[in-house]
Amino acid sequence: MPSSAVTLAQTTISLDSADDFEDEDIEQVRVIGTRNFGRSSAQLPVAVDTIDAQRLRSTGHFEVGRMLQNTAPSFNFSSSAISDGTDAIRPATLRGLGPDQTLVLINNKRRHTAALVHINTSVGRGTSGTDLNAIPAGAIKRIEILRDGAAAQYGSDAIAGVINIILKDDVDYSSVYGSYGLHQEGDGNSALLSANHSIESEFGTINATLEYRDRGSTNRAGQSGVCQYLLSCSDTDGDGVLETSDPREIAFPRTNFQIGDAEVKQLSGALNGYRETFDGEYYGFVTFSLRETQSKGFFRRANELEKNPLIDGTQSFYSDGFLPEIDSQLLDYSINAGYSTLLESNINMDISFTFGRNQMQFDVNNSVNASFVQEQVNSGLSAQQIKANTPTQAYAGELTTSLGTVNLDFVSERIRKNYAWGLELRLDQYEINQGDEYAWFDYDGIEGVGAAGIQVFPGFTPDNEVSETRFVYSAYLDAEWDVTTKSLVSGALRYDHYQGFGGTLNAKLAGRLDFSPALAIRGSINTGFRAPSMQQLYFNNISTQFNNGSAAQVGTFRNDSDLAHQIGIRELQEEQSVSFNAGLLYSNHNITATLDFYLINIDDRIVISEQLTRGLGSLQLDQALLQNSVQSAQFFINAAETETKGLDLVVSWFPELADSDLELTAALNITDTEVTNINASGSLSELNDLDLFGEQARSIIEDWQPESHAILSANYTYEDWQLDFNLNRYGKYRVIDGQQSQQFSSKWLADVRAGYPLTEATLIHFGVNNLTNTYPDTNLIGQSREGRIETNTGDVVVDSAGVFTYSRRAAPFGFNGRFYYAGIESRF
Repeated sequence: MPSSAVTLAQTTISLDSADDFEDEDIEQVRVIGTRNFGRSSAQLPVAVDTIDAQRLRSTGHFEVGRMLQNTAPSFNFSSSAISDGTDAIRPATLRGLGPDQTLVLINNKRRHTAALVHINTSVGRGTSGTDLNAIPAGAIKRIEILRDGAAAQYGSDAIAGVINIILKDDVDYSSVYGSYGLHQEGDGNSALLSANHSIESEFGTINATLEYRDRGSTNRAGQSGVCQYLLSCSDTDGDGVLETSDPREIAFPRTNFQIGDAEVKQLSGALNGYRETFDGEYYGFVTFSLRETQSKGFFRRANELEKNPLIDGTQSFYSDGFLPEIDSQLLDYSINAGYSTLLESNINMDISFTFGRNQMQFDVNNSVNASFVQEQVNSGLSAQQIKANTPTQAYAGELTTSLGTVNLDFVSERIRKNYAWGLELRLDQYEINQGDEYAWFDYDGIEGVGAAGIQVFPGFTPDNEVSETRFVYSAYLDAEWDVTTKSLVSGALRYDHYQGFGGTLNAKLAGRLDFSPALAIRGSINTGFRAPSMQQLYFNNISTQFNNGSAAQVGTFRNDSDLAHQIGIRELQEEQSVSFNAGLLYSNHNITATLDFYLINIDDRIVISEQLTRGLGSLQLDQALLQNSVQSAQFFINAAETETKGLDLVVSWFPELADSDLELTAALNITDTEVTNINASGSLSELNDLDLFGEQARSIIEDWQPESHAILSANYTYEDWQLDFNLNRYGKYRVIDGQQSQQFSSKWLADVRAGYPLTEATLIHFGVNNLTNTYPDTNLIGQSREGRIETNTGDVVVDSAGVFTYSRRAAPFGFNGRFYYAGIESRF
């Protein structure tokens, strides 16, 4: 079997029996889903995918999220555009659930989440996941995906499953790897340079990785079909077609939006090391990432005077309009140190400390605070003075989250029995820091016509500032018992206590029965939970708006705010889940197959409410909004009950060939999630369900991710050539936007890659992703800037269906088209 065969096929049956482990010298490797050092993923009663570094790299993608999406069908990495921070940190999901319902580990240690909460309308709205792209791909040895609820084993968030990223330790060679690619449209130029080296000395072994990634932006925007200048167009015939004789309008460049991938520059690295001593092993790792992204917002026209005021009676501050930029700086790092030793009675003790931090800073460029401009106009300054005095950029604020974790774990291995127990102490921290005054202040007052705050993202005000901490302590027990040589039972019990809402107790029971070396069944039942994230507890982004001269607040309010208390909204509690998994495993000579069914019920799921306004049917809500001078408000609430059901199928075939190796794999995930009920507390219970949690919000949970994802792959080795061919089929999905609904059809994407060693130490590769240049269906809903403009003589200036050629809300495989790439690796 070629080395590249370490893929999804690892979920198949192992032919090893329990007796084999008593006689063989087994490397002490822990696999996710068990604390038994001697048990492989193929022997577990739950489904675990193992994807090695070679398989990840063979996808041709440059970021970890996309690599996983193209190798694990239950994993989704949706794209969106013009979605503020979500352009920089994409939501990663498992089995169609939310980004925060999958636990991520690094070397079996809990990973901190990203500071960003996805507030905009995208997959994962209202959640904060883990930034997988902060881990350099060149540092990864393998990725394990546990497709089963595991809160009873690992704690909060593991409702959909667990992703465990194992870093490289010692390797037989050092390497330098480089790759470059671009899209057929000529944009999105991407470069990757990675170096990996192992250092062995009397002080231990350290594997070091340094990686630089540079990705250019892409743009698939349609043309703007609306008039850009004041009084430049008219609809003389009343048919909706605008006419113009203004030379500025006729010559205006109509592709004035940028809709696609953000520009990214990232420097990342990792150190992973260990030192063996006579009485145990010291170990630890460090990861870091510094990433800069640049994305764009909506184009502001010259005739949008509240956003781009007149400065001389006829000319706007930006005379031809402007496209504001959001520059995000993301700093992410983690450090781990631990010690493991074998005590008496064959008990292994492991104690470790892990600290991680994610920080996201927002800067807005090529923009303006319109109220600042209008205040200067009102003061009688000249256009030249206004231009000279007005900043066009601002620091908009910063989000920070960190996690400190202390673990004490014990494992007792006995013949056919394995026991584990441990303690965990965590400290969560979350901060919001205000931006510059210029970013958010209203300079021209209540009756001013200029919009307050810098255009595209006004940032965080002093009232938004947050600095909060939360302690969590946990204790767990789990056990595995080989009842016979053909049957296994495992169970886990875990208690977690969270400062703020108290404790939760969760349990798991799993089993496996081997009918023969070729056939087995497995199953599990478990309860799970997800504690409300610090971001959901404390994020707030409130702005003051003026309507008919009256000030009112609009935005996201904390659940512990006075307004929330007056409405009767209860403080956030944990989500609770019950899940069932059942699987069939088959292995015969060179064919392996697994089929797993799952059902996941979640109660008290945390969602963002709709913007609540007066007149929805609750007198208590109306009075509270009026008393607090609040025009509209939204909150994080435990409101939804959901049911997720589906199946995972993996089949691998290794045909016996005389002078070559071939691996064929077919993998399929089918998932369906339904919002089964909406529960509300206080005055919100008086509201219509759709007023509280609308159709679009429900559809994000139910429909915005593909209902199925299939992967067909062929990995062929002949002499020195390595050929990889992958087919990805993304199933249909439905998006609601602008009160309209569109179903997007399923699509096939083909990827090909070829590799060849120039020398024993130098390997080259080249490939094409999305060989057929496939795009999602053309977008028909949620459009903007659509229209037709003609000259007075009837010549067409522009005729556009809108700027969003493809849906900016959800695109499972993006909308960039064909991608060519080539690379080289040198080993020494």
